[in-house]
Amino acid sequence: MNFIGRKTELEKLNDEYQRNGSFVVVYGRRRIGKTTLIKEFIKDKTAFYFLATEELETQSMKRLAGVIGRCTKNSLMKKAVFTDWLDLFQIIADYKPNEKKVLVIDEFPYLVKTNGAFPSILQNAWDEILKEHNVMLILSGSLIGMMNKYALSYDSPLYGRRTSQIRLNPLSFSELYEVQHISFEQAVMQYSITGGIPKYLELLIETDDLEKQIKKLILSKNGFLYEEPNFLLKSEFLSAVNYFSIIKTISDGNHKLNKIASMLSQDTSSLMPYLSVLMELGFVEKRIPITEKNPERSRKGLYFISDLFIRFWFHYVYPYKGELELDNMQIVLDEMNKDFVEKFVAFVYEDICKNIFQNLCMKSKIHFVCSRIGSYWLNDIDGNTEIDVMAIDHQNKQIFAGECKFHTKPVDAFVYFSLKNKVEQANEIKKSFPGYEIVYGLFSKSGFTQRMLDLAKENNKIILINEDELIF
Repeated sequence: MNFIGRKTELEKLNDEYQRNGSFVVVYGRRRIGKTTLIKEFIKDKTAFYFLATEELETQSMKRLAGVIGRCTKNSLMKKAVFTDWLDLFQIIADYKPNEKKVLVIDEFPYLVKTNGAFPSILQNAWDEILKEHNVMLILSGSLIGMMNKYALSYDSPLYGRRTSQIRLNPLSFSELYEVQHISFEQAVMQYSITGGIPKYLELLIETDDLEKQIKKLILSKNGFLYEEPNFLLKSEFLSAVNYFSIIKTISDGNHKLNKIASMLSQDTSSLMPYLSVLMELGFVEKRIPITEKNPERSRKGLYFISDLFIRFWFHYVYPYKGELELDNMQIVLDEMNKDFVEKFVAFVYEDICKNIFQNLCMKSKIHFVCSRIGSYWLNDIDGNTEIDVMAIDHQNKQIFAGECKFHTKPVDAFVYFSLKNKVEQANEIKKSFPGYEIVYGLFSKSGFTQRMLDLAKENNKIILINEDELIF
């Protein structure tokens, strides 16, 4: 798989490379592409790349000495024995003193596991050796909890040393679709499972049938991703039982805090620390109606599984582990045939539409400056009001309200009239944004009827987006 996206992150790393005393922390969940990003950045630079592993500290020093020997073409380094990290860092600092060098310590938490004092050792090395000797230091790690604790938090000896940090997120749908050679529908279906995780995408073959690949990679007990959530969660937690239970409860359709607590027979107060950790790690997110002026204090928040692969796995793999252990995949395939598109893909499609809308705005194809983007829901007097995509443009005093339809038939005008009616009946929208002009949008994967096209031609406050292209 070729290097995709990450333009902002590469620009940030290159900006840091230009400054003196640059210390960057790069972190994010497993398979997110940290190492690929770093290797893309250092490919044309003098760089010492060291991948830490769970091994004895003496072995780690020996391997770093080997890295240094290869980079400096000093064969004696392979035979040398080191007992002090500072000696190794000094050799790096002394190499080509007038030339900028990059030192990468990948999977930094493994060194901390081996030696709890390593952050203090690295602090000393940075302050006394590396900082003033033309070295850019990059620390990277997949264990987000440990990266926060030992590289980013106030209590860490390294606190105050970093000049920048990059938390790597999944690739966006727009970034991927731009380079893929598959249909829009296929791309949406694929994204619904992989969630933009580079490693998962690398495992998929674009031309192969998606169901066939799901069976091979996810449903087979020998598949590469069959136990993936177990590895992800257990690598972060000593005991993953409570976290598993919370994710499973949310996966079953329980999104309100009191409902989640009730299903787990716990108080909401005892549940919050676990939810906070899951949100910090990027497994769960709290969504707030876009009309809320103080999202942090809002009681209207709903909890969702933000990692799309984990969401898929808990919905279609975890409940059927017994059958899958007996190589019975058909039960899962039957369940997917029932509701995968309607209840799973269609939900992900709403988030994809938000990304498409933002992308079109950034390219100035839509004259709308997004201050905030999300969704809206409220139990109004006359029924439930839900709006799939809602964005606010404070600069031009505009509200965008969008409806997403992942249907096989073209979207007709009645969808627009229904959306318009929902917005007009939602008094909270009017109260929250008095005087704001409403712009309506429809997203479709199958185009629009002639009636809808004619209506959009006559009204410049209607936006039609077919797949990822602006029609009107």
